[in-house]
This record gives sequence, structure tokens and C-alpha cells, in this order.
Amino acid sequence: MLRGLIIKDMLIIDELELTFEQGLNVLTGETGAGKSILLDCLGFVLGWRGQAHLVRQGADQGEVTAWFDIQSDHPVNNILLDSGIELDGELILRRISTQDGRKNSFVNGRRCSAQEVRQISDKLLELHGQHDDRGLLNVRGHKVLLDDYARANNLKNNCAVAWDEMAIANKALVEMATQMKTFQEEEDYLRHTVAELSQLDVQKGDDDSLDAHRRLMQSAIKIKVDVSKSLEAISGGGAESQISDAILWIENAAEKLDGQLGPASETLALALNVVSKAQQEIEAVLSNLNFDAVELEQTEERLFAIRAAARKHSIVPDELPTVLMELSKKLDSLDCGAADLEQLELDIKNKFKKYNNAMWQLRKARISAAKSLDKMMLAELVPLKMERAIFKTEIVDQESGPSGADKVSFTVATNPGSPTGPLEKIASGGELSRFLLALKVCLSKDVSDHTIIFDEIDRGVGGATADAVGRRLVNLASLGQVLVVTHSPQVAALGLAHWRVEKNIKDEKAFSKVTRLNPEDRVDEIARMLAGEVITDEARDAARSLLKLKKQ
Repeated sequence: MLRGLIIKDMLIIDELELTFEQGLNVLTGETGAGKSILLDCLGFVLGWRGQAHLVRQGADQGEVTAWFDIQSDHPVNNILLDSGIELDGELILRRISTQDGRKNSFVNGRRCSAQEVRQISDKLLELHGQHDDRGLLNVRGHKVLLDDYARANNLKNNCAVAWDEMAIANKALVEMATQMKTFQEEEDYLRHTVAELSQLDVQKGDDDSLDAHRRLMQSAIKIKVDVSKSLEAISGGGAESQISDAILWIENAAEKLDGQLGPASETLALALNVVSKAQQEIEAVLSNLNFDAVELEQTEERLFAIRAAARKHSIVPDELPTVLMELSKKLDSLDCGAADLEQLELDIKNKFKKYNNAMWQLRKARISAAKSLDKMMLAELVPLKMERAIFKTEIVDQESGPSGADKVSFTVATNPGSPTGPLEKIASGGELSRFLLALKVCLSKDVSDHTIIFDEIDRGVGGATADAVGRRLVNLASLGQVLVVTHSPQVAALGLAHWRVEKNIKDEKAFSKVTRLNPEDRVDEIARMLAGEVITDEARDAARSLLKLKKQ
């Protein structure tokens, strides 16, 4: 509920503070006194689009502050939580504008963007009037209003969930079909390459081992000559034979030297064993150097094939096994793709059936609610002296989406036999006001968490019709809070709280003043509204009658 409004240096207001009440609040005053300025300032702090230049002439900046009482279950709390704004039961909006057009907005002291402020204010307050492009005249919001009237939130959620599931399944099908098309275009290449790499059967490290083996074979001839010479030097007539002869000679002479050559004989025996072992090792190496030309050719062919495959794929040879695995997966996907596509298509059919069922359930609820709303509107229009008017909620097909496949619009015909059309194009000013009021009464099951403002919604009506308008405003206000700018004394007399807006001239400058009226001042104001500039005793008596009637 809107608790108060502070305005400083805006248009013709230098400084003004208002506190509002629960129930019906009325603002009256002569034309041009500044009632619309109050709404402009309120719209400014709420982030609505309006006049570009609002700062009072001669002031550096202007500002508006509005504060609201917020219940713990108010829907605005979720927006505040998402925006990181703390709330302790009171919500304060403040907006500043400078002479050069710069604007800054604050919510509970935290600086916010205009978009954030609009999201918050949309949950706080509604404005209805003849230029109500944000509310009931906005055809884009008619479907939401009808759904709320139908209490169709669960059906809407079911429809939205089914739509999302269908969209996800369709995206998967498109991606699979695109992938399959790409794979099919590459099929010959994939099959040839997979066969080629499979036959090559490259393992990680093959390039290094083959290269080392090739180098070994290429130098094998020279190495074999050197190794053979080393073997010849220590075997046969070489070192082994000479050491054996030396041992034999020492043994023949040892008996005559009384064992002096014993240690030398043992050392030579050890050397003979070492030389013999070396001979065996050299012979083993020499046997491994028996490469032939065919083996070298085969090794080189495989090595060159591996490197050619690596160059073809612009990778190093050790990455060839990975490429084979990836291409094999693509080939497997191609081979299994037809079955996968068939399964995805079946899934989409099932998802479409689910969405179609949810969409039709939602449509049935809308059609039923539309009939109920049209009947209710017909009953509401009678006391508003529009018993010959026709209100019709039209539901036509449109492109399917998360909220179904229905386009909803509220249409009217002011006379029987006339074609129905959009509210704002068919109805005149006074008729439009009454249509909007009746529609709001029908749609408002619970407005306790909202402040509703009606801007001269009683324009063009008087007498019993104006009283009927006022009674409906009172009914709406009993659910929460209603502010009405009015020229109708019948409506003004029904207000729980009453403010008069006046324009004064001081030092050749216009200033707007707003005064909360006491009971006697209310009599004079309503008398002025009845009689005009000259207030007569008869007008005061009529005003007292209206106020007395209000108390009954």
C-alpha cells in the first residue's frame, strides 16, 4: 500500500508531502490546478515514461520519494531478493532528476537502474484512465488478465513446461540431423580413413622405435665390421689364445720357482674368464647385426607410411591412434544415426502430444473464463447506464508458444448490431472510463497487495451514473487501496480521505498546493464541484446531503 509521497522542486511544486490511507482516497481541484502533475511525479519515481523535463524552473534538481507498506508474502519481495535489496516491511523509492536530464533511482537506499525500478513498481501500483496504455487498454496484457481471472496458473505452468520439453527435444533432433548430414557428406572419407588407419595400426611410440631401428640397420654394416674386429682381437689367435699360452708357460715354470708365479697364474686365469665373457657378449651383439635389405625396406616403408598419415591429418604420429578413435566414433554414429533419428522423432511426437493436450486444457479454461467474464461485465454495465453495450472477450488462434496458441483481446460495441472492436477505438471518453471501471471490478478478486489509481475515470458521467461509479470504487477500495482523481462530487463524497489540489501565484510564479480536507472543508469543496466558482448555501446543503448519504 502506498503510504506517502514527498515531492521537491518538480514542475510547479516546490515542496509537498502527502500521506495516504487505506481504502478510497480522492483528489479534487479545478482544471489546471496540478492533479495530473501529482500523477506525473508519482510515475516519475516509479520509473514510468513521462515528460522529459520535470525539474522546477530555477532549481538545480528535483526529486520524488514514495514509500510503501509491504507484507511478507507480497510478490515484490522476490524481485527485491533477486536484486539484493533488503526489506523490513517498508519499501522506499527515491528518484532524482537534474536540469540537464540526468536521473538516478534508489530503492531502500540502494542505487538501481530504471528497468529494476519499473519491475518493482509494476508489482506495487496500477494506473487506469483514458490513456491507460500500461494497463487494461494494453492488449498484450489481456491474456494474462484472463488467465488470472480463470485461476489458470497451474495450466499455464503445465503448458510452459511441455513447450520447453518439446523445444529441447526439437533442438536435439535438429542437432542430430545436422550432424548426420555432415557425417553423410564425409562418409566416403570416414570409411577410407578409418580403414587406412586401422590397417596401419599405429601405436603410441611406434615412430620413435621404428626410426631408431631404421638408423641401427642403416649403420649395421660399419658397426658389424668394427664389432667383428673386436671379436677377432680377443678370440682365436688373439688375446684369449695368448693368455692361455701364458698360463701354460707359467705353470711349466712354476715348479722350478717354488710357487712364485702362483698369483700371476691366478690373475691370468681371471683375465681369461673376463675375456671369454666379453667374447660371448660381443658374439650376441654381432648376431643381432645380421640385418638384411628386405627388413630395412619394410621398416622404412612402415615408418614413411606413419609419417605420411600424420602429415595428412596435420598432427604428430603419436596422435594417430586418437584420430582413429574419433573417426571411428563418427562412423559408429553414422551407422547408428538412422535409429537415433527415428527415436528422436518419436520423442518429439510424444512431447507434441503432451504440449497439445496442455494447450487445449488451457484454451478450454480460457473459453470458460471468457464466457463468465462477458456475463459478469454485462451485469456491471447496467448500473453504469450502458445496458445496451456489448463486451466480448475474443480468443483467436495465434502461433504456438509457452503460453499456448491463443490471442486474447477485450472488445466492445457501444450499441447492439455494431461491430465489436478494441476498447480504446470504439468507446468514447466517458464510455471508455466506465468500461475500464467495470472491467477492473470484474477482474479484481483480490487487490489487497496493490494500489490502484484511477485518473478521471468518471469523466463524462454524472448523477446516478457517477454514484454507481463511486460505489464501485468503494468496493474496490474495500479490498485494499484506491486513489482517484475526480471531478465528480458524487465520487468525491464517497472518499475515506480527501485532498484538494490548488494552484497559487506567488512572485509571478505558479505553485501547486495540496491540502487534506477536514469535514467542513470537504463540504465547501464538494459544493464548489456542484455549483462552480460561486458556492451557494444550496450547494453546501447538497454537499452535506452527499456526505451524509456516504455515511449511511
